Amino acid sequence: MTDLFAAARACLAAATPEEKLARTFAAAAAFARGEMSLHVDAPAPEPIGMPGRPERPLLVHPRDLPRRGFGTPEGRAAFIHAIAHIEFNAIDLAWDAVYRFRGMPMAFYADWVSCANDEARHFAMLRDRLRELGFDYGDFDAHNGLWEMAEKTAHDGLARMALVPRVLEARGLDVTPGMIVKLRSLGDDATVAILEVILREEIAHVAAGSRWFNWYCERAGVDPLPCFRELLAQYARGVLHGPFNLDARSAAGFSDEELAALQGLAG
Repeated sequence: MTDLFAAARACLAAATPEEKLARTFAAAAAFARGEMSLHVDAPAPEPIGMPGRPERPLLVHPRDLPRRGFGTPEGRAAFIHAIAHIEFNAIDLAWDAVYRFRGMPMAFYADWVSCANDEARHFAMLRDRLRELGFDYGDFDAHNGLWEMAEKTAHDGLARMALVPRVLEARGLDVTPGMIVKLRSLGDDATVAILEVILREEIAHVAAGSRWFNWYCERAGVDPLPCFRELLAQYARGVLHGPFNLDARSAAGFSDEELAALQGLAG
């Protein structure tokens, strides 16, 4: 397969973790070797729908997810499962950006292919850790918030870049350092090592969102700050929670004014 859009669509359609990871790693490697191109005669993207997913985990409303502490093996596994589910969603989010938004510079597609490859690797590490603890992906319920925002922004690449990488996925930059401290205090160095890799690489993923949000704003001739504020108010009031990791977000391309806007809306 040499059509990047078709490859992205195939990765989105893959329903099992094994298939989604295999297709993602193969497509990313082919892209890196220069074997993928943007076919000008590729069919237009289909309307966004649910990507391929396994039968489990069951998707429920966030309020229906039980709160578990880290004090038991099951509680720790549930936490790792939640992060793994975010990474599994992030594979699809990256491929959907490749598939859905046409006419972009090749660097845009390179960023999101690389991101999909990273997210697949993160998921694989977390799933291996779950199995070491006697569990597997699908053993706990999960929610669909990340993909719901993808559906809301499918019509507009600018909104997608502003809200998925820079709001929802960037939440990991805020909460992961605290989780690392807590897990280290419990002696779970294996999970800590995985989260440190994810935190470091997620800064680059959020930075890609910042880069392409600003690119879209420049192309449209709009000021990024009021645009970001407007999108936050329109879409993200219910999902903004502080405190924010200001240093990591600054490294990921947030301006001081944008950080102030986040803090103001989050209360």
